[in-house]
Amino acid sequence: MKGKIKRSTTYFSRCELMLWSASALLIAAAHLAFDAGGPLTLAASLIGASAILLNAKGNPIGQLLMIVFSVLYGVISFSFAYYGEMATYLGMTMPMAAFALIAWLKNPYKGKRSEVRASRLGKNEAPLMLLLTACVSAAFYFILRALDTANLAPSTLSVATSFAAAYLTFRRNPWFSFAYALNDAVLIVLWTLASLENARYVSVIVCFAVFLINDVYAFISWLKMERRQREGR
Repeated sequence: MKGKIKRSTTYFSRCELMLWSASALLIAAAHLAFDAGGPLTLAASLIGASAILLNAKGNPIGQLLMIVFSVLYGVISFSFAYYGEMATYLGMTMPMAAFALIAWLKNPYKGKRSEVRASRLGKNEAPLMLLLTACVSAAFYFILRALDTANLAPSTLSVATSFAAAYLTFRRNPWFSFAYALNDAVLIVLWTLASLENARYVSVIVCFAVFLINDVYAFISWLKMERRQREGR
């Protein structure tokens, strides 16, 4: 029993625990300062931060939390008429996270369910991904314009970065976190524009700023994990 407790407390490094704690404190402080969206926004933000940390470890539970986050974020996006964000997360990120969850569970590293085996894209797969991203983004542009989506250009760019991130997540490629970091940057712009009309959305900006830092950490973590796995450690 002692061994099990010790393993559970050392699963996350001190740096990771500090990162999550700082993220949670910033999110909670912003939520309290701007009275933002009630408990739904706070819950979504904390779940999202937790999902990123688990994804940084290659843990499939992170994908399960991403499914929950997508539902909550879709509701929040709907409240500001960001139909692109709502459609992206409910219609693309959520199902892709479900597919990724299955893919990650089917590809454990050395039989460890808590760590997925990293993978590289095939020779012709990167151009295919870029082509699919362009097609999906173009289709969403017209759909979002028809829906009179607020801030159409950055909303469409968010679709592009989200699709690329979701695709790379499903393929278990380390660059998925980099793509999500790009998406975070786009979302910071989107919600900054929203906060100019309603200050309570400043807390969402803080949320995605925290996500950006966490996704950068996850990207670095995955590069190290991939190298370690190639060396068979």
